[in-house]
Amino acid sequence: MSSVATAGPSYRSAPGPLHTILLAGAVPLFLGALLNDIAYFKTYQIQWSNFASWLIAGGLLFGGLALLFALVNLVRAKRKAGRPLVYVLLLLASWVLGLVNAFVHAKDAWAAMPAGLVLSVIVTLLACAAAWAGLDQRSGGVQ
Repeated sequence: MSSVATAGPSYRSAPGPLHTILLAGAVPLFLGALLNDIAYFKTYQIQWSNFASWLIAGGLLFGGLALLFALVNLVRAKRKAGRPLVYVLLLLASWVLGLVNAFVHAKDAWAAMPAGLVLSVIVTLLACAAAWAGLDQRSGGVQ
């Protein structure tokens, strides 16, 4: 009989399908908002800012539900330090800054720049980092 040894202890199980969809769904929505902000910055066509506002709202919905899953999993985890905590903190930071970004985009389109563009860049990077940390199989992925 052969046995497979792991490199280290796994404190989380493989991601569930719904949690994975929610986590991976937030990234393209925030990325789409960033691309719309760039288009608005270059063209000053107000509709790009409107599109970005809706994409941010969708990213907040997906990210908030993924954050809820992550918080429940963190509470249930035996080990609450390390990568599970980093994952939750990245999701929380992306959601809070995404909410601030939504408030910035709620202003007049002319008043949303350049703060909206800067926040979109930061939120997109945080969402990508959270997805990377949450779906990284070396640590067992998200629960």
